[in-house]
Amino acid sequence: MTTALPLRSDQFPGTPATLRVVHLTSCHYAMDARILYKECKALAKAGHDVTLVARHERDETIDGVKVKALRTPKGRLKRWTAMIWRVYREAARQNADLYHFHDPELIPVGVWLSLRGQRVIYDAHEDFPNTFPYKSYLPACARKLLGWLAGQVEMIAVPRFAGVVAATPTIAKRFYSQNANTVVVRNFPVLEEFARRPGLGWDERPPLIVYVGSMFQERGFREAIAATSLLPAQLNARLAFAGPFTPELREEIIGLPGSERAELLGILGRNEVATLLGRARVGLVLLHPVPNFVNALPVKLFEYMCAGVPVIASDFPLWREIVEGCGCGLLVDPLDRKDIARALEYLLTHSEKAQEMGARGRAAVEARYNWNSEERQLLALYNSPACGPRRIETRGA
Repeated sequence: MTTALPLRSDQFPGTPATLRVVHLTSCHYAMDARILYKECKALAKAGHDVTLVARHERDETIDGVKVKALRTPKGRLKRWTAMIWRVYREAARQNADLYHFHDPELIPVGVWLSLRGQRVIYDAHEDFPNTFPYKSYLPACARKLLGWLAGQVEMIAVPRFAGVVAATPTIAKRFYSQNANTVVVRNFPVLEEFARRPGLGWDERPPLIVYVGSMFQERGFREAIAATSLLPAQLNARLAFAGPFTPELREEIIGLPGSERAELLGILGRNEVATLLGRARVGLVLLHPVPNFVNALPVKLFEYMCAGVPVIASDFPLWREIVEGCGCGLLVDPLDRKDIARALEYLLTHSEKAQEMGARGRAAVEARYNWNSEERQLLALYNSPACGPRRIETRGA
């Protein structure tokens, strides 16, 4: 795709070459790395007036982005009803030039805004129809049908939008035929967030294993705990989870064998994540082999690499190309706790090899897997005729 040149005010007589942009999410918190610290921050840096409507404690401005806080709903039913209504009401109040929403559940909001003549971008973080097989709160017998219906709703809605942002090429392929203004913006890390900083040398680091992200069964938290429990006691290995969890999940984890070696840190800020990875010896990406994950590009994989931490990742063909291609870690069967434990023990007992893997991962991110190129794709979409500032014809022109 050809990157559009930066807009100039003289290209659009009577209008500034900026947009009043509102990002919308009912599912994610305001501090979400992709939404706030990558996309919104990049747009604000480019001179656009950016507001983010999301779950947060209070209204505030973060790195030039105005955050409009929404209360966190209690339960899924309220998230799918009252929360969506609150998002729409706030979106209408903002009266923006362009709306950019991040959750499939907000498709009705996006369609309604488009019917009112507003321009809308849909940001597809996941292959939505393929998320249904592991939605445990749905009856198993209905998941396949509901996934198919969800996909049909997406296909009907997408042509109405000014553009589509897809987190992976696999997701984008679903939309090209329905919306020609579809671009791939991968969730690669910002190099500066994980810049090398003074601190502990590799051999001074504790035997700390980390997982950064949401904790669900299909993301491998049970296998991670079980594998850590199999490690020799003399290694004194600890497992740290950094991400959101419910009280019910906390109780479940406490009851698992080996949980005494695990620590739940909750949601961390970006600096806190960087500090945590600066102490870690291993980063885990143990997603299960379900359709939505096999072709995913999880940001945690690239953040570990960016921080110079060797990875233990699920042995999926796409991930094998990345991990083996740059020699940044080990691949395992994510359902086999013994396989995971063997990989953990190897990295914790072969310090020099582990450090070399981490260094190769960092080099690969610096060369290829970083946010710089993805930011250009996003800005090119915002500069496109469908999404950019509208030309205002002047009389007598």
